[in-house]
Amino acid sequence: MIVIHHHPDCGTSRNVLAMIEASGAKPVVIDYLKTGWTRPQLLGLFAAAGLTAREALRETRSPAAELGLLEPGVDDETILSAMLEAPVLVNRPIVCSPKGVRLCRPSEAVLDLLETLPPGPLHKEDGTLLIDADGRRVG
Repeated sequence: MIVIHHHPDCGTSRNVLAMIEASGAKPVVIDYLKTGWTRPQLLGLFAAAGLTAREALRETRSPAAELGLLEPGVDDETILSAMLEAPVLVNRPIVCSPKGVRLCRPSEAVLDLLETLPPGPLHKEDGTLLIDADGRRVG
């Protein structure tokens, strides 16, 4: 089973979801902006992905700067608490599969988590070729 913590307005998140579906998987899609996060959930995801809260912090197009979270010396506990209050502060998408957990930025990082690669040719939304017509990863 594959789970994607998804934001439908995010191009990277849409790319990742499209790649998962193109591989034949039927992912569980969690719109985390609607459902929010729990502390244990974030701690578990970050631990499994090998991330700190700071590494998982969405810095652009989020209120991180306004909240002072980008300042030196802001600890992970402060960032984690802010993420619980404002789910948009968590970078996306985070994908969980039997092969591991990963923040899939860039979107092609999801390919390492799939049991089967999508058929080619496969392009990102920006037109970048990821899988050629013969089914081989490019790059």
